[in-house]
Amino acid sequence: MKWLHTADWQIGRIHGFASDGDGRDPNPALAAARFEVVERLAALARGEAVDAVFVAGDVFDQQGVADTTLRRLVNAMQGFEGPWLLLPGNHDAALADSVWKRLQRLAILPANVHLLLEPGVREFPEAGFAVLAAPLVQRHTRDDLTAWFDGAETPAGLARVGIAHGSVAGVLPEAADSPNPVAAGRAASARLDYLALGDWHGARRVDGRTWYSGTPEQERFKDNDPGNVLLVELDAPGAEPRVRSQRVGRFRWHECSRRIDGSAALDDLATELARFGPDDVLRLSLAGMLDVAGNARLGDVLDAARARLHVLEADASALRLEPTAADLAALQVDGVLAGLVEELRGMQEPAGSQVAGEALKILFDAVRRRRIGA
Repeated sequence: MKWLHTADWQIGRIHGFASDGDGRDPNPALAAARFEVVERLAALARGEAVDAVFVAGDVFDQQGVADTTLRRLVNAMQGFEGPWLLLPGNHDAALADSVWKRLQRLAILPANVHLLLEPGVREFPEAGFAVLAAPLVQRHTRDDLTAWFDGAETPAGLARVGIAHGSVAGVLPEAADSPNPVAAGRAASARLDYLALGDWHGARRVDGRTWYSGTPEQERFKDNDPGNVLLVELDAPGAEPRVRSQRVGRFRWHECSRRIDGSAALDDLATELARFGPDDVLRLSLAGMLDVAGNARLGDVLDAARARLHVLEADASALRLEPTAADLAALQVDGVLAGLVEELRGMQEPAGSQVAGEALKILFDAVRRRRIGA
């Protein structure tokens, strides 16, 4: 048997990045990428001839996605005609009035798409497996919804596959633990051949039979191996599954901090930014100290990168402007202006005001523009 394990599609997720100077809005492409990756999943499932696709929760990012969004998702799944098994997660819990109910009312789901809206066993004898589903019927719960797996009976000869959405206690970082617990060792206690989990947005092995697939299209600044899907092969019930991670995502999200002190550090930054391309989303935090010329060059470096990357968010609020004697002489700053420059320079100290640095940059730019008649 071969299965494709995925989760956390977050269809309908809204990003809030600002448009660039030319009015280019990066958000629609990020939203469209979530449909495009489902199309790639369907093509991969077909190419690998898998027996089923398991989607372990958070298919949708919110309950209120538009009907058009639901239709686009169904269209994106058409490339694979085998079974799709979709489980509600915390973002799209199977509430009394949920996105799943609207999806059913639209009557657009093909027969090969199975919604696991209630806990229970679903048998797929033609494909050789039975599924034990633990859908979330509310956004958060303190109960382990997989506990009933241990006593559940399935037909002899069928592989036992669990699908759940939550946090395995003691495995994920403490800050990631959600109120939707899954017991460590559940695969063993429930005699599962495989436990497909969602909620953690990176690919992660819990034990030989328990995995998080992560989101197939990265959507946040977290370096935990997102953008993948898992291909799971099982020779026979009871055998150890073979799990292979494969990248399917388009966009890569990065977050980094750099200290810039002088031209050499600026050269290094320019070289580093040149490695990023149109499918990169970068959040950059800068600190350090630059003179007036260095600050102007930094602006050029960031503008060039911003034109090349899909998104560049650069925070230079901790970057201190330190005009040199040559800077002061070139701008002929004296008298009241000279006193103001010195006051602002002093206010840039770490314990002082970040606004002072911005004020100093504005002051020098204004004086320079006045000198050249701008």
